[in-house]
Amino acid sequence: MKHARLDGRLVMIGFGSIGQGVLPLILRHVEIDPARITILAPEAEGAAVAEGYGVAYEPLALTRDNLETELGGRLGAGDFLLNLSVEVSSLALIALCHRAGALYLDTCIEPWPGGYTDPSTPPAERSNYALREGALALGRELGPGPTALITHGANPGLVSHFVKAALCDAAEAAGRPRPAPAGREEWAALARSVGVKAIHVAERDTQRSRVPREIGEFVNTWSVDGFVGEGCQPAELGWGTHERHWPADARRHETGSGAAIYLERPGAGTRVRTWTPLEGPFHGFLVTHSESISLADFLTLGGPGKAAEYRPTVHYAYHPCDDAVVSLHELAGKNWHMQDRTRILMDEILPGGIDELGVLLMGPGGRAYWYGSRLSVDEARELVERNNATSLQVTAAVLAGVVWALENPDRGVVEPEDMDHVRALEIATPYLGPVVGEWTDWTPLDDRARLFPEDLDADDPWQFLNILVR
Repeated sequence: MKHARLDGRLVMIGFGSIGQGVLPLILRHVEIDPARITILAPEAEGAAVAEGYGVAYEPLALTRDNLETELGGRLGAGDFLLNLSVEVSSLALIALCHRAGALYLDTCIEPWPGGYTDPSTPPAERSNYALREGALALGRELGPGPTALITHGANPGLVSHFVKAALCDAAEAAGRPRPAPAGREEWAALARSVGVKAIHVAERDTQRSRVPREIGEFVNTWSVDGFVGEGCQPAELGWGTHERHWPADARRHETGSGAAIYLERPGAGTRVRTWTPLEGPFHGFLVTHSESISLADFLTLGGPGKAAEYRPTVHYAYHPCDDAVVSLHELAGKNWHMQDRTRILMDEILPGGIDELGVLLMGPGGRAYWYGSRLSVDEARELVERNNATSLQVTAAVLAGVVWALENPDRGVVEPEDMDHVRALEIATPYLGPVVGEWTDWTPLDDRARLFPEDLDADDPWQFLNILVR
């Protein structure tokens, strides 16, 4: 089934696991001649894959110096730039597309090399908060124009649509079913009315490889460079109005929305307590993601320049595949210097693994509600070639974003929260495996202080004090 038509050219930057996984989806659901697609990537390894689909492939590393020269003549009005790269500035690409009249989509806001890890740059400037503020400021500066949809992968991206669906479910469970809210203020009012205090993007990846991880090797089910980059950024979270315990190493931002804070430690070195239906309680990494900030901002009640009346705490709680956990442990032991060898798991993944990706709304009725995807590697392989359970959740969301941008071509710079979640889920859900919602009585206070005394807030289980692993 074709969801949309692209009469112009499609230029894809980057062709790693996500690029290779999304190409067959685009060709399946977007009406476009493969001869009008060009892929640009630094390495030559993906050429054979691209050529197998009849798509042009050019080994090319984009830099500050050659960006305008190499891309300027490839993009014009009605074309589409799909940015799945690392270390190519999203802001530079958005500005270039605006001038050319081309549509744009990325899965995260990327800086130029060093933007995540340069120790001479203050932590606040290496944060996703700063990157998001820069993208929104650029959007205001550029004004109306071709749609540039930022941060629309699985998370950030798909999970924002999960949150809206979960809020509607929570309202129905509370006996207050209603049409979906029409805008930011109505969504925030709904979240407050059903009692949401905190939201986790709670993810557990159980995929395993038949090839054992070796010492000195970073293994993951999606981009290693992308994961290490975000893992080395400061841990970040949207900071809720219900919070009453300030973390010792927490810092506020001096400008911008004020919806989030950061901790003076890397996200890959910060753990939190969370829950998913299949795994139950577990420790996840508080890795920075744009949705931690954009969702918190979106669900804030209180006008600009005023103290927030309501805002939930929002952050990622990620347990990657077990090989990636060991890789992170080794990375931290080397003081965050990346291993020399990397491997993305794909064909060597054993049957049976699942990526359980969803959102956990904490607080409604004193309980928590998880809503999301339970996609197995077996089903992912049957649905779309060149995908595993993790990559297909991302590539399905990229497809949904591409279709939405084609259907809404003149929205300027937009975030996932600005989209129609029903339409996005309609496109992505056929590729997400079982999409389920499940209530739980679990709280982060369960079975605590059993072996040793702990500093807890027993009056409110949803305090970050109780969630952070110290």
